[in-house]
Amino acid sequence: MLGLLLTAGLATGAVYALIGVSYNLMYNTSRVISFTSGTFGMLGAVFGAFFIGQAGLPVVVALAGALLIGAAAGLLTEFIAVRPVLSRIDTHMYVLSTLALSLIIEEAVGLWWGTEPRPFPRLFEGGNGWVDQKYWLPVVTLAVVVGLLALLNNRTLTGRAFLAISQDPYAARALGLPHTSIRVGVYMLAGVVGALAGFMAGQLTFAFFSIGVAFAFSGFVAIAIGGLGNNLGAVVGGLALGVVEQLANYFLGGSYRGTAALLTLVVALLILPNGIFGHAEPRRV
Repeated sequence: MLGLLLTAGLATGAVYALIGVSYNLMYNTSRVISFTSGTFGMLGAVFGAFFIGQAGLPVVVALAGALLIGAAAGLLTEFIAVRPVLSRIDTHMYVLSTLALSLIIEEAVGLWWGTEPRPFPRLFEGGNGWVDQKYWLPVVTLAVVVGLLALLNNRTLTGRAFLAISQDPYAARALGLPHTSIRVGVYMLAGVVGALAGFMAGQLTFAFFSIGVAFAFSGFVAIAIGGLGNNLGAVVGGLALGVVEQLANYFLGGSYRGTAALLTLVVALLILPNGIFGHAEPRRV
């Protein structure tokens, strides 16, 4: 039983970590914490279920379609919720703008998809118990995504330009780097990663129009524990949160999952206010 709990916790935590990576991608290029990350996950789950269960498309085609919709949502986030805010003095307006866009998208999906949770079709047959593919697909996906992002950042000119913008956007702009174009591309990539998280989470939960709220909260807790802007921190924070939630669900009951997540966040921030891999950033006042 303990093995199954840990396996389920790692699978759930991998989904949270992917949502956290989506947060980090957007934060590193614009210093904006976009709460549409959870909405990307919801779109991946809902459209994945629609493409496979109702349209009858193959899994690979359905995945590609869900990721394209996630990329479009990322583009919409940058263009509507973030770009107008970056020119304002009160930069914290992004909290309201990204939340508003997230709610609009979720309500639109609810009108089309319905408000009742629907089951997500099994992606592949094979495996029972802790070796079931639905538990290991999210973990493998997380490893592949984080590995590819590390290669992108360290081995390509595009990745190095992205790192330059994340570390010093003003200097990068002065050197002539296409700051806006790179930001748009990264937001679309964040939408793809978030939609991939929702697609992989489908077999663990339901396709539900408001599940984005839970994704957004859990992904935020993951990066708060691990360190904002650090993908390794998102992995550690997400996996830890997933295991804690599963243990709390088994030993205390399902109603305590949220309480366990909040308690984990509070304890982690009391010990390490900047997260496990985070660091304090100076600000001009």
